[in-house]
Amino acid sequence: MSLSVYSQIQANKTRTWVIMFFFTIFIATVAYVLGNASGYGSSWTGIALIFSGLISLGSYYYGDRLVLSMSGAHPADRKKDFDLWTVSENLAIASGIPKPKVYIIEDSAPNAFATGRDPHHAVICATRGLLDKLNRSELEGVISHELSHIQNYDTRLMAVISILVGSVAFLSDWFMRSLWWGSNARNRNDREGGRSLILVLGIIFAILSPLIATIIQLALSRRREFLADASGVLLTRNPQGLACALSKISADREVLEAATNATAHLYIINPFKGKNFGSWFAGLFDTHPPIEERIKILRSM
Repeated sequence: MSLSVYSQIQANKTRTWVIMFFFTIFIATVAYVLGNASGYGSSWTGIALIFSGLISLGSYYYGDRLVLSMSGAHPADRKKDFDLWTVSENLAIASGIPKPKVYIIEDSAPNAFATGRDPHHAVICATRGLLDKLNRSELEGVISHELSHIQNYDTRLMAVISILVGSVAFLSDWFMRSLWWGSNARNRNDREGGRSLILVLGIIFAILSPLIATIIQLALSRRREFLADASGVLLTRNPQGLACALSKISADREVLEAATNATAHLYIINPFKGKNFGSWFAGLFDTHPPIEERIKILRSM
């Protein structure tokens, strides 16, 4: 593994804690503005700090279980899923990390993801379609990519970010609903001058904060995919295996029904097989970098 990859691993470890800290501050700030705008006052700030802190810890320790539950995954069977089991085992040994737990999603759309807070608490999850439609060399390419996410601590970083982004969306939704519930009616007469201004500011925060948080999340997700591709090739020494796998998975038009907006960024390619409109603004919301660009880089190695 190159020095730059090692530095990226350490950067991911540090970035996780930094992002948890600043997201907590961000949530508290949003809560302060929304609380004052909705008439609850700054009491929302303390509640939001406790809430976001608990959510951060919960996502750190239990994020993998939540993702697996949302995906409807079950543990793989060594005999039935022999290739997946042995490929994961062999590549884990080669990479020097513990063998991750292996799970299956019973869906014919080919795809895979990794999750877990560190290499000692990691999971690789593949769909039935992936096992049925890829040969062993291509499967090795996919699993090496997912193992690289684990080894690079991408799984920890993205699990924490996903939960925290969800927290921002929850607070914004709570505020917007409070407007409809009439929590402001009792303070309507007081809302003049500065009070009207804070209400407008609260609405702006409620609309923009989930959008900004999501753009940051997806930008980080796209960046990590290139690193995982490169790290995976360093492990297998076979860039064509992963390139062919990505080509097959992207060409398959089945949509993965088990995927949600909260988990889409975890998969090796976009599970919704959405169209890339190519515009700069639309690109901000892509969960993955362009598949053609990833394949081109792999085939040039």
